[in-house]
Amino acid sequence: MKDDLRTARLALYEDMRAQKLIPLWESLHALVPTHPAAQYQPALWRYADILPHLKRSGEVITAEEAVRRVLVLENPALPGSAAITSTLYAGLQLILPGEVAPAHRHSQSALRFVVSGLGAYTTVDGERTSMHPGDFIITPSWTWHDHGNTGVDGACEPVVWLDGLDIPMLSFFGAGFAENADQASQTVTRPEGSSFARYGCNMAPVRQLHQGRHSPVFSYPYARSREALETLRRTAAIDAWHGVKLRYVNPQTGGYPMPTMATFMQLLPRGFSGQGHRSTDGTVYSVVEGSGVATIAGQRYTFAPRDTFVVPSWATVAFDAPSEDVVLFSYSDRPVQDAMGILREEFLPA
Repeated sequence: MKDDLRTARLALYEDMRAQKLIPLWESLHALVPTHPAAQYQPALWRYADILPHLKRSGEVITAEEAVRRVLVLENPALPGSAAITSTLYAGLQLILPGEVAPAHRHSQSALRFVVSGLGAYTTVDGERTSMHPGDFIITPSWTWHDHGNTGVDGACEPVVWLDGLDIPMLSFFGAGFAENADQASQTVTRPEGSSFARYGCNMAPVRQLHQGRHSPVFSYPYARSREALETLRRTAAIDAWHGVKLRYVNPQTGGYPMPTMATFMQLLPRGFSGQGHRSTDGTVYSVVEGSGVATIAGQRYTFAPRDTFVVPSWATVAFDAPSEDVVLFSYSDRPVQDAMGILREEFLPA
């Protein structure tokens, strides 16, 4: 470029800045890339490393003081963001015997995936459900919810679950609201299992159907999910990329349980060596059973039960379960991408 033309161009840019203008041609390739370039990276959090910090947090702050005693899983590439992907949040919550995490509600949708322990419950809009390892529980947007730990069958033990929320997504839209309840625990108005009885048995009420964009069933027991996976492992072909993978559904519509987050459970049979696949929905995984390997963007991550890891958008991932069956729970922002018509995935050949 001739010096006089370069000088004129730089002078133009300087004058434009005063009017809050920038030249698109200087950043077009970054703004509209040829393929997704996630601003966050693959990462794995080992439960064995996190548990001591969870226990210590239980010694120095109560659930009431903290409102939610949670250790946030922050992506290493997003420091200070409290985000595990650009749209999703993840954290491990601890509740001790006798504690109550006080009732509140917020516009952010939340999921609970129980990692360990028995004796806890969550109450959503007047219905309480017991929590067991592997259970998937939803807290829809703007629904009152509180948690507690009363013990079960004489056992009093700490309970830990994975919290997944769409906090970064709602922050982007500037649509976050929250409200605290007047009492720590809300009044239970429906017996446990009421929602499942109405909608979870391939039936629905004749009158007074559930209204809303979220599932009318808010607790999905692990025992039923595991049974389904096992039946398919015995009777159906094993997918070369996913093993046996099922999507949780809203039984009233067949859609996603929540409008912003999709949830999945999959089984990798012992000896499974998966082929690579990638998709535009960045995905958070929680290991339910078994040890194995996730190869993400060419890097191997060995995982064990209760570990958490994240696969970025358009990063190739392949799973291996060399020595034992593996069960994985996962969630992503797929419903939003589906609604926008931008979801894209690719299954790579062997």
